[in-house]
Amino acid sequence: MCLKYILSFIILFSFEFAKGQNSVCFTIEDNPDINNIAFTDFTKYVRVLDCFSVYAESSISDAKVLHAASIAAELLDNDEDGEVDDPLLKIELNTNGALIPIFSYDGSPAMDNFFDHYNGDGVSAVLWRDEIDPNNPGYWGSDATVEEIVHVINVVGHTNIYPSAFSVQPNSSLLTEAMDVARGGQFIQHPGTYPEEAWYHYDDYTCDYECMAIEYLYWCIVTDMGILSDNQTCSGIANEWEPCTPQLFEEIDTLMFSLVNDSVFLLPQLAPDGNYCPASVELGHESRLPDSFQLFSAYPNPFNPETNINYTVPRGSVFRMEIIDIQGNVISTLIDNKISQGYGQIKWDGREKTGLMASSGIYFYRLSSSTFIETKKLILLR
Repeated sequence: MCLKYILSFIILFSFEFAKGQNSVCFTIEDNPDINNIAFTDFTKYVRVLDCFSVYAESSISDAKVLHAASIAAELLDNDEDGEVDDPLLKIELNTNGALIPIFSYDGSPAMDNFFDHYNGDGVSAVLWRDEIDPNNPGYWGSDATVEEIVHVINVVGHTNIYPSAFSVQPNSSLLTEAMDVARGGQFIQHPGTYPEEAWYHYDDYTCDYECMAIEYLYWCIVTDMGILSDNQTCSGIANEWEPCTPQLFEEIDTLMFSLVNDSVFLLPQLAPDGNYCPASVELGHESRLPDSFQLFSAYPNPFNPETNINYTVPRGSVFRMEIIDIQGNVISTLIDNKISQGYGQIKWDGREKTGLMASSGIYFYRLSSSTFIETKKLILLR
């Protein structure tokens, strides 16, 4: 499959493009949302791992569009096996319509039109043509692709599925707890001058507390990857971020080092290099359907007022999802003998089948079929 795509690149694109382009097994398609007024100025489109989209104006080179798609794929599928590393993240990004728009320049007519009419939840950053460099993936000052796509994945994905870890509101998460230490205090507004002991001192006065948290998460992720380790980059970013090497990050920012490397959250550990071409894997719309039952950890858990339960079921499955109390009684049936396939998500709002609110305590959610049964624990807090 990859060979087919590579050959098509050579046939369809110019010699100069083929010579400079990395190995990327995606194809650029026509804009599928051309009739949506917000998207009318985009002519190029790439669907990444069935959960993330790249839209671009016609003036954006194919090399740059494919570079953005490759970076997104590497961040989502860091082990490059053709599957998003975190199934919960895939579901959340797909549900919210996660995307990165690429514009010719800041304030282009296409950019103005997009933000005048877009009303979704899938955008938290943009890219401009001159800040994309496929030859220097993620290199500070040359290629902003890694930074902006990390922002989208974090905001649209991680802050929603793991709020206790990545919520950006003050006093809400492990992330904000660590940031208050890194900034030398909790500053809801820009403090003007940071304390001497601070190692994260973002200097954009227009960036509020939540914005600071997202920028901080980006710095931590790419530092851990080693993207910022060269002397020139360390010097260039010192006014905002001091622990620029993985070693300094581990020594200085112990709270975020532990969070970024916690295997529960499956954050990317390897720096993208602009090459993405797993063997024998379909990368676009027709991604592989799951061939087995899986029941994932609910989030949030403990919860109040509702929690999200994610699962996968194979093609044509008849299955059931139930809530069970600690005595073993089925108090709510969320899905009853449904025939479906693929990834799914369902919410439980803490109500029993009678419509009454369940009391605080331990509950269980169970996915079952004629050949499969799995049960996991929930804690409801009132």
